[in-house]
Amino acid sequence: MNILILGGGGREHALAWAVKQNPKCDRLIVAPGNAGIARIADCPALEIEDGAAVVDFAATHSIDLVIIGPEAPLAAGVADDLRAAGVSVFGPSAAAARLEASKAFTKEICDACGAPTAAYARFTETGAAREYIKTQGAPIVIKADGLAAGKGVIVAMDEATALAAIDDMFDGQFGAAGAEVVIEEFMTGEEASFFVLCDGETLLPIGTAQDHKRAFDGDTGPNTGGMGAYSPAPVLTDAVVQKTLDRIVRPTIREMARRGTPYQGVLYVGLMIENGDPRLVEYNARFGDPEAQVLMLRLGAQALDLIQACAAGRLDQVRVNWADDHAMTVVMAARGYPGPYAKGTEINGLDALPEDSAHMVFHAGTVEDHGRILANGGRVLNVTARGATLQQARDRAYAMIDRIDWADGFNRTDIGWRALD
Repeated sequence: MNILILGGGGREHALAWAVKQNPKCDRLIVAPGNAGIARIADCPALEIEDGAAVVDFAATHSIDLVIIGPEAPLAAGVADDLRAAGVSVFGPSAAAARLEASKAFTKEICDACGAPTAAYARFTETGAAREYIKTQGAPIVIKADGLAAGKGVIVAMDEATALAAIDDMFDGQFGAAGAEVVIEEFMTGEEASFFVLCDGETLLPIGTAQDHKRAFDGDTGPNTGGMGAYSPAPVLTDAVVQKTLDRIVRPTIREMARRGTPYQGVLYVGLMIENGDPRLVEYNARFGDPEAQVLMLRLGAQALDLIQACAAGRLDQVRVNWADDHAMTVVMAARGYPGPYAKGTEINGLDALPEDSAHMVFHAGTVEDHGRILANGGRVLNVTARGATLQQARDRAYAMIDRIDWADGFNRTDIGWRALD
C-alpha cells in the first residue's frame, strides 16, 4: 500500500512510526512532516488544507489510504473531497468534525441525546458574557467556540481572570475561533481521554490515556497543548468505560447518524470523572497529541489494520490486541512555551538514543539543517517509552531525557504522578 499521512507534528510521527511497522505499508509519505518523520518517510511540501491539492497528490502518487492527522484539514473538508474522488480516507467529514470545530455544536448534540456534560451558556458579544460570569462567579471555564490550536480554553479560578478571558476572546486573541464563546461550569474530578474508532455504524474502543495540560510540575502554570501523557489511564476502569459508551459515545454517534452526518474516524472523548461517573469535557475529531504517541507505541503495527478497517467500513471484522503494558511520553518544549519562545536552537544527543518498540523519540517541532536537528516549534520532542509497569515506562522515558543535550528546552518531571501516587 501507498499511504499518505497529513500533518507534521508528534502525533503524525507516532502514526507514521506505527504504520511503518506493518508489512502492508510499501511507501509512506507524510506531508509536510518534520526532521524525525523524514528519517522514515518521504516529506513533500503540500498544502494539506487544500482538498483539491490533496486529491491531485493522491492521484499522482497512487495513494491507497490517506490518514488525516490534525483538525484543520478535517474542518476544511479534505476528507469529503477525498471520499468524493474515491480515495480511501481515515477522518470524519467536515460536518461530523464540527464535534471538535464548534464547542457550541457539541453542546447542542449533548442536549439532543442526553449526554452528561457541564452546564453552559453561549454568547456572541462581550456585555452579556461578562454579566453571566458576574452572576455565576468562579471558578468557571471560558472556551472559544472554534478551533484555536488547543489554546482556546481558559480555566478561570477567579472572576477577574474570567472577565479578562472574555475581553481577550472578543477582542480577537483567537481570531475567528473566538467570535462565539461558550461559558461552562467548572467540573471537579479527574480528567482522562478515551479513544474510539467509528465507521459510521460500528464502534471500537482503542485505548485510554491521561494528558497533562499545565506547563509546569504540580499541574501549575498556563494551559498548553499537552506536556506529557500515559496509557492506560487507571481512572478509566471497565465500569467507567462502559458508562462512557452507554451514556455519552453511543448516544452521540446515533444523534450524528440521525442528522445525516455519520461519524467516520477516531473520536477523542475528553472526560471528567467523579465518583465513577463520567461527564463529557470535549470531543476531538482526531487522535490527541501527545496521547497518540503512547497509544501508537502500545498498538504498533496493528494500528494500520484498525485504521484501514475503519476507513473501509468494516470495523466489525477487527479487534484490538492489547499487551499488558504501559507507555509514557514526556514533552520537551522550547523555553518560554506556551508564551514566546526562540526557534532555531540546536538539539544534540538524539542519535545515541535507542529506537525500538520500547523507546522512541517522536519529533513534534523540528527541522534538519546540514545534519543538525533544530527546534522549530513550542512543543519539540515527545520522549516516549513502554514498560511492563508505568514506573518502568517512566524510568525509561526520563533516562532518555537525561541523555538529550538541549539547553533551551524544558520538560515536566512529574508526568504520571496521579497514577504513580
